[in-house]
Amino acid sequence: MIPSTHPDATLAFDAAQAAAKLIRARRAEYNLEALGVEHKSSSVDPVTVVDKESEQLIATCLREYEPEVAILGEESQAGGSHSGNRRWIVDPIDGTVNFLYDSQAYAVSIALEVAGAIEVGVVCDVPADTTYLAVRDEGAWRFSHGQWQRVSCSQPKSLASTLVATGFSYVSSRRDTQGELLAHLLGQVRDIRRFGSAALDLCRVAEGSVDAYYEHGLNPWDFAAGSLIAAEAGAVCTVPTLDTFGDQPALLCAAAPSIAQELAALLPQDLKKESISTA
Repeated sequence: MIPSTHPDATLAFDAAQAAAKLIRARRAEYNLEALGVEHKSSSVDPVTVVDKESEQLIATCLREYEPEVAILGEESQAGGSHSGNRRWIVDPIDGTVNFLYDSQAYAVSIALEVAGAIEVGVVCDVPADTTYLAVRDEGAWRFSHGQWQRVSCSQPKSLASTLVATGFSYVSSRRDTQGELLAHLLGQVRDIRRFGSAALDLCRVAEGSVDAYYEHGLNPWDFAAGSLIAAEAGAVCTVPTLDTFGDQPALLCAAAPSIAQELAALLPQDLKKESISTA
């Protein structure tokens, strides 16, 4: 039983668990050449047949209880009506490149948006069989080895002792600019981590296994669930609006409160070369 009585939290948790089970089974069956790889924004931004199968399964689970509900999914953007101002935002595999290489950081992400705000967020770390859950104004939890545990973010003493996670665009020109920002930041923090899943990076902030995470140019399905989990765990979050997509290099940042203001001063809201201070 989940630690919330919110009915949509149970629905999202069950859908994420079902999708994770499917993904684990498919990954065991396929090799890299047999995953049916296509590409999205660039030749290095893949989508697999398993992404599509996972998204379809999630949509089926969610629509069993609300047949016409709107679903914004990464792979199909699966339509439906905005009945009652409700919409599900789904990333069927966040970290597809990691999934392709069987690198242990990819996740299912499901969020419920109500009237423009995220009310429920679930992120399932598929290889680790660990699930994170948050409900607005109720807190955030982690489910692992059959046990629920409330999570809370860290409290580093200074920016110099802060472990920061980040990610990079699949568009080469934007990666160049992200690299410049990273080089400027690297000497001012403890170290940088790049795991390859925005949803899991936000959950790492929530549980304190990193102190902060930032990235520019994300899509709603990348951050919708994870940003609520981080915020409910006490992180200070700068989150783009849910109509902001990856072609707009807006900032997403989640950070421990003790260093959030200092880190924010180093991060431009919009990633342009002229906005990166070298002071």
